[in-house]
Amino acid sequence: MSGVFSPNPNDPRVIRTRQLIVNAFLTHLNNKDFYSITIRDITEKATINRATFYAHFADKYELLESVLSFAFEQYVLNKVNAQASLTEETVKQLIISLCNYHDSSNQCIKKYESVAPIFEENIKTQLEQLILQIITRDADQAELKTLADAATMLSWSIYGLTYRWNLEGRQESPAELAERVVPFIMGGAGLLN
Repeated sequence: MSGVFSPNPNDPRVIRTRQLIVNAFLTHLNNKDFYSITIRDITEKATINRATFYAHFADKYELLESVLSFAFEQYVLNKVNAQASLTEETVKQLIISLCNYHDSSNQCIKKYESVAPIFEENIKTQLEQLILQIITRDADQAELKTLADAATMLSWSIYGLTYRWNLEGRQESPAELAERVVPFIMGGAGLLN
C-alpha cells in the first residue's frame, strides 16, 4: 500500500475502508470519464478524507490498476489453470475469459475507450506473465528468451483479438470466437507438436 502510512491490510476497518474507496471509484467510473474523476469525488462518495485515501493509494491511477488487477484475477487467473500445459483448451479458456473481462469492464465503465490504453498495458503484462509461467515450467535456460518472446506474442495476440471483439460489438460468443481462432493461433505459433 502507498501513502503516508501503511495500514494493516488484515484489519477489518482497513478492508472496509479500501472497499468503500473502490466502490466509490467504480460508481464514478460508471457515470463519468476516468480522466474527469478527482480524488475529491472519490473521497466524498466514500465518506473519507484525502489522507485516508492516500494511505491506501498513491493516486487514482494506482487505484485503477488495483481494480484492474483484481478484475483480471477474477475473470482470467481464477479460470485458467496455471499448472496446465499450453494446449488449445488453455488458449480457448484464455480467450473466453478475456472476452468476459472486456464485457464486464465495458458494462461497468461509462467511457471504456478512455481507459482502454491503461487496461491494455495491464492486461497484456498479466497475461504475458501467466503464459510465460505455463510455458517455461519445464524449459531449460537456453530456451527462456525464445519462450519469453513467444509469451509476449501470444499475450498481445490474445489481447488484441479480444479487444477487437469487444470494440466491434461482440458479434459472436466468446466460445465461438475461441473455437474459430485457436487452431490458427496454436498452429501459427508452432506451439503444438
